[in-house]
Amino acid sequence: MDGGLEAVYDRIRQEVAARADRLWDTALALHRDPEPAYEEHRAAGLLTSELAREGFRVERGTAGLPTAFTAAAGTGEGPRVALLMEYDALPGLGHACGHNLIAAAGLGAALALKAALGGPRGSLLAVGTPAEERGGGKVTLVEAGVFDDVDAALMVHPGVHSWSWAPLTGSAQVRVGFHGRAAHPTGDPTEGIDALGALIQLFNTLGVLHRRLPSGSHVQGIITDGGRATNIVPEYAEGLFGLRGATTAALEDLAGELERCAEGVAAATGTKVTVERVGGRYEHFRDNPVLSGRFAGHLARAGIELTEPEAGVYLGSSDIGNVSTRVPAIHPFIAIMDAADGSDHTPLFAAAAASPRGRRVLLAAAEALACTAAEVLLRPEVSARAWACLRERAAAGR
Repeated sequence: MDGGLEAVYDRIRQEVAARADRLWDTALALHRDPEPAYEEHRAAGLLTSELAREGFRVERGTAGLPTAFTAAAGTGEGPRVALLMEYDALPGLGHACGHNLIAAAGLGAALALKAALGGPRGSLLAVGTPAEERGGGKVTLVEAGVFDDVDAALMVHPGVHSWSWAPLTGSAQVRVGFHGRAAHPTGDPTEGIDALGALIQLFNTLGVLHRRLPSGSHVQGIITDGGRATNIVPEYAEGLFGLRGATTAALEDLAGELERCAEGVAAATGTKVTVERVGGRYEHFRDNPVLSGRFAGHLARAGIELTEPEAGVYLGSSDIGNVSTRVPAIHPFIAIMDAADGSDHTPLFAAAAASPRGRRVLLAAAEALACTAAEVLLRPEVSARAWACLRERAAAGR
């Protein structure tokens, strides 16, 4: 190992240790005061204040999102590394996805690396990304060009597994509306065209479709409008469907299947149908093994070993996918509780996000993120290999 880099790693560990209590206080402050998607005003204020305090150039309201931000350090010439932070909470459950730890780990990595390198060559960015749980702040930031010219986008997620990368599917929300004709179900039954019956038939059709979907593809729907009264044949009925696919291409195939099924049901029932996307599409996560391998090696120094994900297991979807298909990115999971004890999005996981194990994971993750970012900034071959890996995976559709 390069002796100069080893000295940098030592300084990073010292800087994280010096800030350990402050980082944990930040994580606990976020945990005590959970804010849902697009409403994380106090969280964004706390994080940007910490970054500005240590000399980062802070821009608030990035891409027109009031709770997004970017904070920059460095010369601006050379490699660009982005450390990503999430801080939205779940309504009713608080930080049951551990975003308070994600934010504090990204903050700790940014502060420690800037201090360790002084004025780093290139650019070190700390990016506040709101609304991962609903809406997808990163989708907006990608479209606004925030990640243009970034050579590595790094973040870590607490979980119930310790995996070197995240098997995250693509996802989209689709609204399907059937238009029929109202009538009295007894007095004028032949004149009615039952929109709700058509929607229910779509659910039945999708149940059959489900049996032949490829691994990672899934569709789940709810009825959002089923009529107004039992003595009126519903003239309109609407469902909202969540689609997932192991790859973004598989997601689009499933969206096409849903639309064809809806059109077939409409033709069979005499209704008219509208199919429209709701919100932004989350693309599947494309891991960069060059960077995730480096992160895993640094994390092992703190006594946490990462493994490959279990085959065939998917952990949901995230807007980090939209970043990862454009620039080299990592999104490892680190367990703050064991899978046998439960899962995320539960009260138990929320408690784990403020536990002693959560603190250990936070500090270890901050060190490993900072060390990985240092490699990208200081070793040009790491960035070159990461970009080559991304292009190879993109060409293979992975």
